Amino acid sequence: MEMIFYAMTDEGQVRNNNQDYVFASDADAGRLSNLFIVADGMGGHLAGEYASETAVKTVLEDVRAKREEKPIAILESAIKRANKRIFLEAQNDPKKRGMGTTMVCATVSGGRLYVANVGDSRLYAISGGRLQQITRDHSVVEELVRSGGLTKELASKHKDKHKITRAIGAEPDVKVDFFDVALDDISAVLMCTDGLTNMVEDAQIEEILISSDKVKQKVEKLVSTANENGGKDNITVVVIDSFLDEV
Repeated sequence: MEMIFYAMTDEGQVRNNNQDYVFASDADAGRLSNLFIVADGMGGHLAGEYASETAVKTVLEDVRAKREEKPIAILESAIKRANKRIFLEAQNDPKKRGMGTTMVCATVSGGRLYVANVGDSRLYAISGGRLQQITRDHSVVEELVRSGGLTKELASKHKDKHKITRAIGAEPDVKVDFFDVALDDISAVLMCTDGLTNMVEDAQIEEILISSDKVKQKVEKLVSTANENGGKDNITVVVIDSFLDEV
């Protein structure tokens, strides 16, 4: 299968720096034949930028060095190594105290989509023409929604919606969630930070993704829509189409 994809990151309308970091490639990375990563750093002005970039680069280094065959095992090892590095640096450097990052990783192999995530950066799929969230946020409001204590509608306006319960670098060890999805009915994949999902409703995201636009146009439209709606955070978007086309 040939994948057509495009990635973009933007400061947004409010922030004067970009703490998001993105990697997207269909070239081999160790035993993986493609790899896509989105991270959203947190901490001080420079610490957040450092955390997201360092975590992504550490994952890449580890993935490229692994001889393991299974995608989930490869991603788990790499993310745990990145967690340890960020945590130790945050402990040892006062300027980086409290830094951390979300991360969502994906790779396609053998007709399946393998996904790993920590935090509230998301992966969605267009399946049967509808937008479906594959990952589950590690956040205060999402846990309330899952327990039945809060509706989805109220969650989007909740004062604590930015508070995450899990991040790379926050603890000595990190729990990673994994998803293994058949590509049979998936026509497109979206990976993004909350700078998109807090600014653009799911219905509008779905409309853009199922449009006849080229992949690059879809990504640019998602980012510009987030900015038009306020752009209160950095915005990072990766769209992967699983059909032949031109960017």
